[in-house]
Amino acid sequence: MREACISPMENALFEFMFPPGCRIGEIVSLESNWINWSNRSAIVRGKGDKEREVYFNIRAEIWLKRYIDSRQDKDPAIFVTERQPHRMSIAQKRYVIKRISVRAGINKEIHPHQLRHSYATHLLNNGAPVEVIQSLLGHEKSVGYMLN
Repeated sequence: MREACISPMENALFEFMFPPGCRIGEIVSLESNWINWSNRSAIVRGKGDKEREVYFNIRAEIWLKRYIDSRQDKDPAIFVTERQPHRMSIAQKRYVIKRISVRAGINKEIHPHQLRHSYATHLLNNGAPVEVIQSLLGHEKSVGYMLN
């Protein structure tokens, strides 16, 4: 799917959803002042209004900076609509992910939460302990159900 992203916004959204394993709602609430560029981390608000720190890779940093630099608005939200910029909704982000997956030639419908599942599976397949995966995803209970 990475190769099917065609804009800085699509690349930034994909790179920030997959490697950090963020929930789509966490990305909706993300604001620019919650990003710590020096250690590539961000504070996100998840379920139950709980905050957690997530880490992103250099690729996400590059695309986030390109996307932010390309914007002409001053909205504090990281991801905004193109016309009359305001915070993108969950539905709008789902549509972007769907558009990327169609362009990538994926025949089944891809949902943003599947990127989170893929991240958890990737960590497990590379030897990460379940407890670490659970912590990275912001889960209080076991994430075994995600790892299939």
